[in-house]
Amino acid sequence: MSNQLRSFTLHNFRTIPQISSLSEEMIKEIEVVGRVLPFKTNNYVVNELIDWDNVETDPIFTLNFPRRGMLEKKHYSTIEKLLDANAEKDVIDEKVKQIRLSLNPNPAGQEHNVPSLGEIKLKGIQHKYPETVLFFPSQGQTCHAYCTFCFRWPQFSGMNELKFAMKESDLLLKYLRIHKEVTDVLFTGGDPMVMNASVLEAYIRPLLEPEFGHIRSIRIGTKSLAYWPYRYLTDKDSDDVIKLFELVAASGKSLSIQAHFNHPRELSTDAVKQAISRIRSTGAQIRTQSPLLRNINDKPELWASMWREQVDLGCVPYYMFIARDTGSKHYFELPLDKCWQIFRRAYSKVSGLCRTVRGPSMSDHAGKIQVLGVQEVRGEKIFVLRFIQGRNPKWVDVPFFAEYNPKATWFDQLKPAFNEERFFFEEKRAKLEVTKPFLFE
Repeated sequence: MSNQLRSFTLHNFRTIPQISSLSEEMIKEIEVVGRVLPFKTNNYVVNELIDWDNVETDPIFTLNFPRRGMLEKKHYSTIEKLLDANAEKDVIDEKVKQIRLSLNPNPAGQEHNVPSLGEIKLKGIQHKYPETVLFFPSQGQTCHAYCTFCFRWPQFSGMNELKFAMKESDLLLKYLRIHKEVTDVLFTGGDPMVMNASVLEAYIRPLLEPEFGHIRSIRIGTKSLAYWPYRYLTDKDSDDVIKLFELVAASGKSLSIQAHFNHPRELSTDAVKQAISRIRSTGAQIRTQSPLLRNINDKPELWASMWREQVDLGCVPYYMFIARDTGSKHYFELPLDKCWQIFRRAYSKVSGLCRTVRGPSMSDHAGKIQVLGVQEVRGEKIFVLRFIQGRNPKWVDVPFFAEYNPKATWFDQLKPAFNEERFFFEEKRAKLEVTKPFLFE
């Protein structure tokens, strides 16, 4: 396995040697679906993680390569006919744009999280919860490989009007000087770990200065450990990355790597184990998270195995998410009841060291909503829910109830239980949307 990164996109994926083992039908499906949903993978994923003898059911292949079922039949048919007819590029592009806009490209009201600094709209910042600011550095708005379920797929699709990104770190710093309630800054994307070490340091180092004493934790959301662990081992600036992590620890601030692992196989290689060890040697903590995905990890045994392996490697299981209602969600989604059943069965199989994980949770416009369970109360079957995080901190950890709906896959498909007209938080949420939705009561 070469530790030099080589990327494959729709433009050159036929050069992957293993592609010759696929049927022409599967290759065509990649080309059709890949016109609508972004596609990118790399040689580490291709050579180390995918079982090419079983691609029809292989979870890592499905995580990286577009499949026919990821587009609705009518959308697939439309693009297929245009390609078969050798339609003009602008005709195809216009139809692709229409389809993308129909796939809820901006889920959970992310535009409501964007704050302002005076008259300047900070399109590279989201501030949904009081303590945490998300920053989208423009140089980090790609990934080593794209996950087919990714809810931020518009970032990679040329949909610039929906893109969150900014270069101006000085605006971030000005915003943080004003908002002393912020304790955590999360660098996200895309993937910040595609940036070279010097650029990453230019964003992080100012936060270590005494004037930002209220910033206690720096987080980096990344898929790099799963898809390119050589980022921390043999890339030309990997030593500089490690030194930067050590610098954060030496400053007295917490550094948390929010690592995305979707399947136990992503933890199986020597490279990922070495990378985890090297990161942990700096004093950084690695917290792990993933959505629950049909066709990928919808078995409790897989989750229990993944959590155990993560703990064995010194990582902290953090979140099980419910797949967001965007893009190819219909291919990956599961009913909320089944999500809860998978979570609790996996949770029951592991020791307390793994039970740091929280879920299954939905990132709704109002906040992170956890499905606590299904119960029968006064003869009515209900979902028991709570906020793990909320736009209004007063909502957090307050149990509330929804009518049981066996087909519901997202919160907006639920109704309040016990004949209530609305959920307890909805009137206040409406007021936040009308006024300054990223501020907090």
